[in-house]
Amino acid sequence: MIPRRIRVVGVSGSGKSRLASQIAARSGLARLELDAVFWGADWTFRDLDEARELVREFVAAHPEGWVIDGNWHSRLNGMLDPGTPGGGDLVVWLDHPRSIVMRRVVSRTLGRGVLRRELWHGNRERPSTWLSRDPDTNIMLWSWTQHAPTREHMLAYVGEGWPVLRLQSQRAVDAWLATLG
Repeated sequence: MIPRRIRVVGVSGSGKSRLASQIAARSGLARLELDAVFWGADWTFRDLDEARELVREFVAAHPEGWVIDGNWHSRLNGMLDPGTPGGGDLVVWLDHPRSIVMRRVVSRTLGRGVLRRELWHGNRERPSTWLSRDPDTNIMLWSWTQHAPTREHMLAYVGEGWPVLRLQSQRAVDAWLATLG
């Protein structure tokens, strides 16, 4: 049976958004990108109650199932966790090696910065952040520093019995995606 409520998680640059788009296209499930929910204009955090309400509304509007990508565990406060009402049936964890993630996040960030591609709410990645030593400002440094902690958190969830599909290579991602039809 194909899961109907799928969370896609992983460190920045692991391919969450791309995979979630592919899952949604193959399954016909609605998709929500958590970055668009929790980020407001000018790289400010959206009001937390408002953001959580947007997530609740999305889940309620799609009882047949959904795909939601993004981590945001601390801001979700457990609302999409497996075993909770409306929570996920499956957590797909993209756990690529750091070298792969870094190649992807650097390439993606440079492309977005040079092309001035809008992400959400008018936000764009700025080349001025590329040399910042602050991981909260520099997405490439964020990805580097969060790789190990993300793995630790996810392994803890696996230990708690969460239904986690850990995909550690692009070949494994492609093989699993092929099972969706």
